[in-house]
Amino acid sequence: MSTSVYEQRRENLKRLLTEKEIPALLISHAANRYYLSGFELHDAQCNESSGWLVVTADGGDSLFTDSRYEDAAKQVWNEKDLFIYSANKFQLVAETLRSKGISTLGIEPKALHLFDYDKLNSQFSLLSTDNVVEELRVIKDADEIRRMDASIALNHELFDHIGNFLEPGQTEEQIAWEVEKYFREHGAEELAFSTIVGVGPNAALPHAIPGRTMVRDNDLVLIDTGCRLAEYNSDQTRTFWVGDTPSDRFKETMDLVRAAQQAAIDIIKPGLTFLSAYEAAYAVFENAGVARMFTHGLGHGIGLETHEPPSLSKAAKGILKPGMVVTVEPGLYDPQWGGIRWEYQVLVTEDGCRVM
Repeated sequence: MSTSVYEQRRENLKRLLTEKEIPALLISHAANRYYLSGFELHDAQCNESSGWLVVTADGGDSLFTDSRYEDAAKQVWNEKDLFIYSANKFQLVAETLRSKGISTLGIEPKALHLFDYDKLNSQFSLLSTDNVVEELRVIKDADEIRRMDASIALNHELFDHIGNFLEPGQTEEQIAWEVEKYFREHGAEELAFSTIVGVGPNAALPHAIPGRTMVRDNDLVLIDTGCRLAEYNSDQTRTFWVGDTPSDRFKETMDLVRAAQQAAIDIIKPGLTFLSAYEAAYAVFENAGVARMFTHGLGHGIGLETHEPPSLSKAAKGILKPGMVVTVEPGLYDPQWGGIRWEYQVLVTEDGCRVM
């Protein structure tokens, strides 16, 4: 991707910072850092940062990282605004930003360790922010949508393959490995998240961890998986029946889940509240007397992260806008029997939506 894309995104952020009266924002969240600079989508681990980006409302921007990432940073960032630290990280950050006249600094509390906060708080007046960069990320541009279409297309191919692969005698672990192997052999960079596989009653666990439970003849299998392709994630759930004679309960539950999903998709368009989308699906279950078995939200945003704003849930506030990409994934779960979930990714268009 051209560095001009990242420059334009930073300009958009500068306007937002000016509106919110935030003189500068320290970006410590990895996906936000990548979105604005093209530098390092991942941090090495939860207590180790690959680097910090500081964007000012009315001045130059700075990228801070250590020597391991210097060459990678130079590929996407102007060298004169690149600062390499070692043990002097906080001193370098403080001196560099003070030289730019920065004394007040916005931070991302959800992605800043208390240790780092304490160090920065001794040098700057800190302003806690919430989803400032995410306000921009939530609307996907044409290139992002193209990448997400490619990622979800591979997910569709995976499930076509898995539908033919499944048979009695396989374990959840074996199925999960087949999913990962297929993705990697067909161009995916990595899994979007650890694949969920639940056989029989285990399918009632919305985030089931694949184990050694074996598929029996005439059994249900829930698989929730996604891949990262061209830096963007996909996320889909399908529930399969392995055998020739799906039970009446499987068919009835599947019909309800698909009806709830379609009820939401039918009304998704710009201006619809996040809550209304959830309520449309919930109403189908409530009318059938099974709403207690719907135990999670209807969906979530997806892009550089598997779970990102917005949320389609009973607690969600806000409205849908063109360019948003959300999952629509109702499910019904009975611990004594199993569960069925069916998931689409949906792009909000100018006058409705498109299933990706």
